[in-house]
Amino acid sequence: MLKKIPTAQVRTGMFIHALDGPWLAHPFWKTKFVLQEPADLAALQGSKVPAVWIDVSKGHDMQAEAEAVAPPEPAAAIAPDAPAAQALAPSREASTLSTGRVSSAAEMARAAALVNRSRQQVMTLFGEARLGKAVDAEQCLPLVEDVASSVARNPSALISLARLKTKDDYTYMHSVAVCALMVALARQLGMDEAKTREAGLAGLLHDVGKMMMPLGVLNKPGQLTDDEFTLMRSHPVRGHEALKKGGAVPESALDVCLHHHEKMDGTGYPHKLAGEQISLLARMGAVCDVYDAITSTRPYKAAWDPAGSVQRMAQWQGHFDPAVFQAFVRCVGIYPLGTLVKLHSGRLAVVVDQHPTNLVAPTVKVFFSTKSQLPIPVELLDLSRGSDRIVGREQPADWGFKNIDDFWSQQDGR
Repeated sequence: MLKKIPTAQVRTGMFIHALDGPWLAHPFWKTKFVLQEPADLAALQGSKVPAVWIDVSKGHDMQAEAEAVAPPEPAAAIAPDAPAAQALAPSREASTLSTGRVSSAAEMARAAALVNRSRQQVMTLFGEARLGKAVDAEQCLPLVEDVASSVARNPSALISLARLKTKDDYTYMHSVAVCALMVALARQLGMDEAKTREAGLAGLLHDVGKMMMPLGVLNKPGQLTDDEFTLMRSHPVRGHEALKKGGAVPESALDVCLHHHEKMDGTGYPHKLAGEQISLLARMGAVCDVYDAITSTRPYKAAWDPAGSVQRMAQWQGHFDPAVFQAFVRCVGIYPLGTLVKLHSGRLAVVVDQHPTNLVAPTVKVFFSTKSQLPIPVELLDLSRGSDRIVGREQPADWGFKNIDDFWSQQDGR
């Protein structure tokens, strides 16, 4: 039986079924959980949530009599159903990258299912924007929450899978990838949960202005003309205008949409902002947007390998905030998933998981000997526990490897 009670009357031991108020004001990633920790109770009562729905059949009731009512209508505040183990609201400590972390192999199947769902959801959302309809930010919130949950379990799985987009669905999946990257980066920077959610929402909506671009220009396989390039550079302003018309979009998301192409040295667009004139979330958006763009296959260019992309970005003086970029590297790793590396032993391996703290010692799958020039039995190797080490990265094309992504995207959990 459900009851709606003021937040001030909530006590530990109650089963929280739903939270009233704006989704971004909620102090938790999930609803539908037993409130057990005093710290979580304090966070809830210190939030802007005015009231909650409790299920007295699954947790403690109020001592005072409260009127039972029908369940609330589904809303963005109510997260999609999830297994009980996933539905528990994480404490502030549990929201860090290392706590509750699972391997990329363990998360890969769930992340793949999320990629498939999100593709259709974003295509629908952006398709409506192309037709001139107002963007409803509320529709995005459950997807942002699903992305954040996957990133909390393992940031590399979803981020890497979203990188394997096709030329046709680039614009849609780029938004999902940047959403995941923004969530991971916000956590790395120590942002609170409300700010982390805003970062994820901003990442999802940052490129909505491209829906106002002609398809012939957006998907052009060759070099753009000067006029076409000028038109494409208008997408931040067009997107900002569309999001403002829709309403209910946080100012932070509007700002990221408008300013994710600004550069620290003032040479970006549309307003040539520099340094601290660019908000922190927009500086984050600039890094996440570029990384996913250059590691993805586009109509006019092939994808760069992830490790090489990080190395190149580090050399772009004046483009990114150095502190934000350093935090980003800690998120994706010096050797992101899918990087082909050469080990001291002379073997080649593919990075399949990151170490939570040691950036140069990921988990790899060894599969080829450079000494014999022959494949060898596949071996899963945690470089933080063994004597072998990475001596450099390699280009798959140089070795004739065409299915390198199969080693990490179709993991068997060994």
